[in-house]
Amino acid sequence: MAGRLAILHGWSDTSASFQPLRDWLGAHGHPTTDIWLGDYISLDDDVRVEDVAKRMKVVIDGLMSDGTLAPSFDLIVHSTGALVAREWMTTCYPDGVGCPVKRLVMLAPANFGSRLAAVGKSMIGRLVKGITNRLETGQEMLNALELASPYQWNLTRRDLLQPPEQARAGETAVSPFGGGQVWPFVIIGTRAYDTGLQQIVNEDGSDGTVRVAAGNLNVVGMTLDFSRPNPDGGPEIRAWPSRTGDLKIPLAVLPERDHGEVTHPETNGRAGAVTGARLGQLILQALGCASPADYAAIHQDWEAITTATGALGDFDSEDDPAYQAARNAVFEGQDNPGPEHFHRYLQLIVKVTDDYGNLVKDYFLEFSDPGTKSSQSRDRTVITFHKDVLEDVHNNSTSSAYRCLFVDHTDLMKIFYDQNAALAVAISAAPPGRNVKYFDSAKEMALGRVELHAENLQAREALTQTRIFRNQTHFIEVIIPRRPIDKVFRLSQPG
Repeated sequence: MAGRLAILHGWSDTSASFQPLRDWLGAHGHPTTDIWLGDYISLDDDVRVEDVAKRMKVVIDGLMSDGTLAPSFDLIVHSTGALVAREWMTTCYPDGVGCPVKRLVMLAPANFGSRLAAVGKSMIGRLVKGITNRLETGQEMLNALELASPYQWNLTRRDLLQPPEQARAGETAVSPFGGGQVWPFVIIGTRAYDTGLQQIVNEDGSDGTVRVAAGNLNVVGMTLDFSRPNPDGGPEIRAWPSRTGDLKIPLAVLPERDHGEVTHPETNGRAGAVTGARLGQLILQALGCASPADYAAIHQDWEAITTATGALGDFDSEDDPAYQAARNAVFEGQDNPGPEHFHRYLQLIVKVTDDYGNLVKDYFLEFSDPGTKSSQSRDRTVITFHKDVLEDVHNNSTSSAYRCLFVDHTDLMKIFYDQNAALAVAISAAPPGRNVKYFDSAKEMALGRVELHAENLQAREALTQTRIFRNQTHFIEVIIPRRPIDKVFRLSQPG
């Protein structure tokens, strides 16, 4: 028997947009009398994600206590609604015990930010979205939604990853997800918008609003502590333990859906009838998950879909007959995206502090092959990566110590590894003044370096703590040593 359902919208939206989804679910075994539609304020500048989650608790607790809402229901969220749901669960049910939600179906979730947030906070955003709302677009909500936001950093360390300092202290790593508690599912498209002003934020590797890597809940965290170097001079590396253990959260990446179309299983998106119907099948599959074995099987099924979508980006030219055949199997000739549209990406969210815990805002991350011998060959690898592989760097507007780097994994494998064997990142930081430097008190811009990836699979697998993965977001905390020069303090004996 189908269970009760609630649906939660995203930023700048209302529940009215989800009437078609409600009706479709009603026609597929979920009576509309058992479906609730949530509404929350997202365009007023004073409302934070935490405020919405706090009111969500009051409303849901009240409806459950008087018997109006069943004590167990499934939750479907779209876009920013994912942050609201995670905040509510993590605050109210940090270990998942007692949470009324069993299945959390995320449609294009902005789990780790959206490029649209910065546009929303700009003047064009206020003119487009805020024209009927006193030019307000939800400043606090957008601060949380912005790429590399401190809010996402802190939320992720509460529900998905355990901070190393907590692990060292022996604190138990709990999460509302997995362990027989809440089962999350992520479905996201990888087609850009083709009409209207929304095209402003189009980029490959996204659905026009949310990047695939930013939606995927499978996440990696690490601390690179250059203030505590290891014997070979590199940083002490501290992996962030997963709060969900070895749970593999299902991710399905659909080539035919943009950010809005992923909420409409009643349509085919921009695909033919066969693949267009797949969105609805996935939603029903997630809502029908009844056991850990089911959950693991869904992960395997969806991983095959995601792999097939990414494979469309592995071709070199849209004129390749093999690519045309693979593309037409999805779109049945309805449109003609090139293979670059389906490239696989990853995100690096970096936060840099000194060894006192102070934020470091003026730094540079340099990517190159660590095996290069001459400065000329190193320069070549740096240029190749930064020109052809690194697609975007976003400095968070609340603090540039937090940055999001968007890396084209497909071009990493194709272009960078055409002449290189491995990928490392080095960090340099501008000294805070004339009396203090970073890394070395005698040098202006000393470097610290760590390897992240390699062309050879065996070499990649050897990077157990620092390896980066396609379609994922990685939280990287970098701690650099602050070094006062000699004259900051002296002892002398008067003659």
